[in-house]
Amino acid sequence: MSMSIGLLVLVLQIPGCASLKEKRGRLKPLLARLHKTFNLSVAEVDDLDIWGRAVVACVLVSNEATHTRRVLQKVAGWVEKEWLDLELEDYQIEML
Repeated sequence: MSMSIGLLVLVLQIPGCASLKEKRGRLKPLLARLHKTFNLSVAEVDDLDIWGRAVVACVLVSNEATHTRRVLQKVAGWVEKEWLDLELEDYQIEML
């Protein structure tokens, strides 16, 4: 059996965010859209109490490592280009 698990960690800046409630309101649509569009498991995993910053993890399981890496790279590019409400500060892909 062949299986590939990929982890994408996105470090996001949230410009002009003034509360945790606003932060959650701006992140929730992104997390839902990532899950729906790319069929990923997605969660905010760090900097939970910092208003202007979020660390989001995306996990993808497939049967081919090259496919997994390609999709995760596409996700990072999509967030940077399409999600103008947030700024992608950094990202990291790890194959597990």
